Amino acid sequence: VQLQASGGGLVQAGGSLRLSCAASGRTFSSYAMGWFRQAPGKEREFVAAISWTGDSTYYADSVKGRFTISRDNAKNTVYLQMNSLKPEDTAVYYCAATLRRGSYYYTQIYEYNYWGQGTLVTVSS
Repeated sequence: VQLQASGGGLVQAGGSLRLSCAASGRTFSSYAMGWFRQAPGKEREFVAAISWTGDSTYYADSVKGRFTISRDNAKNTVYLQMNSLKPEDTAVYYCAATLRRGSYYYTQIYEYNYWGQGTLVTVSS
């Protein structure tokens, strides 16, 4: 599967953005999906994950209550709605896909097989 992330940009603190990740192929509904981010000078970190059905989601504590992950399998797209953005949310955001089974969602980088190219989110104070 090939992933294309979009929707990043510059926003003021307190604002909102919605990221999209479009997937190629006809088996998108078989993949569990995740969003990760990497701030300048820092390691890539987990943000949110969603099961292949969309019934189960999981969030990093730092974004819980502010970000929402969702998916539309008919459109082969996963979304990340980001509200109440903070300067510390500034990062390149990556979407990822995995065919792993055994859990509803995955939070570790090594658990994902496919990655998008990333989209930059900049939150100004």
